[in-house]
Amino acid sequence: MPEVAIMIEGQDGLDWPRWQRLVRTVEDSGYAALHRSDHFTNPAGPVLDALELWSSLTWLADNTNRIEFGPLVSPVSFRHPVITAWTASTVDSLAGGRLRLGIGAGWQEREHEAHGFALLETELRFARFEEALQVITLLLRNESPVSFDGEFYRLRDAVLRPRSPRPGGPPIVIGGNGPRRTLPLAARYADEWNAVLVPPERFTELNARLDELLREARRPPEQVRRTLMTRAIFGRTTADIERKLAGQSADGLRARGIVVGTGPEVAEQLARLDEAGVERVMLQWLETDDIDGMEAMAEFVLPR
Repeated sequence: MPEVAIMIEGQDGLDWPRWQRLVRTVEDSGYAALHRSDHFTNPAGPVLDALELWSSLTWLADNTNRIEFGPLVSPVSFRHPVITAWTASTVDSLAGGRLRLGIGAGWQEREHEAHGFALLETELRFARFEEALQVITLLLRNESPVSFDGEFYRLRDAVLRPRSPRPGGPPIVIGGNGPRRTLPLAARYADEWNAVLVPPERFTELNARLDELLREARRPPEQVRRTLMTRAIFGRTTADIERKLAGQSADGLRARGIVVGTGPEVAEQLARLDEAGVERVMLQWLETDDIDGMEAMAEFVLPR
C-alpha cells in the first residue's frame, strides 16, 4: 500500500477554523501528509475564502509534530523564486524538516489577470519556470553565496539564512504529466515527481519515461520519489457513494484515475496504485467540512 496523504483546494472557502480542523484531523488520524493548492480563486464561479499558502503552512509547522506538508503546487508566476526559497527554508526549519516544496509554472488565467501577474504564453512560461527552478535549487542546496544571470532572474552572491535542517533544503516536488516539458524538468531538478489524476496504467507509462529521462540526465532513478495526486470520493456505504456521485458513473471516474468507493474498494484501488509504482498518493478531499468522513476513510486505508 502506498503512503496516503490528504490534499485540499485552498481556494474553496478555506478559512482558519477549517484549516485548523483539517490539520488536526490529518495529524491525529495517521495520514502521512497534508498538501494544499496555492490559488487566489477558482477558474470560474464566486470568489471564496482562500487562506494564504505560507501563512497556513507556518501555522501547521508550529502546531503538528509528525506529518509532512507542502504546496501542490506553488506557482512561480506570482511568487518570486527567491522569496519562495527563503520562506520554504524558514518554514522547514520551524517544522524540523517536514516540508516538501511543490513548485509549478502557473496556469490559471483568471487569478493572474485579476491580480496583475503576467502568466506569459506557454513556451516563455516554462522558460521562466526552469529559471526559477535553477534559482531555488541554487539557494536551497548551497550554504555559500551563489550567483545567477538569466532572462527572468538574477542573483549576486546571494545566500539564505536560516537554513533548512536538511542538507540541500526541503525536497523539490514538480507536478504534472506532460512528457515534453514537465517530465524533463522533473528529471533535471526534482526530488519528487507528482503525477496528476491518471489511472495506474498511465502512471506506469509516465513513470517508465521518467526513468529514461533520469538515466539521460545521469541521475539514478531511485533518486526521485514517485507520487500521485488524485480525487477521492469516499463513502461508508454504497448509498453514500451513490449520493455523492449524483448520477456519475463510478467505473467511468475510476477509469480516469479517480479513487471512488467504500473503504474496501478504496483500499483495493490504492493497492493497484502501489503495483504501478506510486509511493505516496495524495487524495484530493473536496468536502473540507466532512471531518467524520476523513476519519472513517483513515480507519480503512491506513496501516494499523
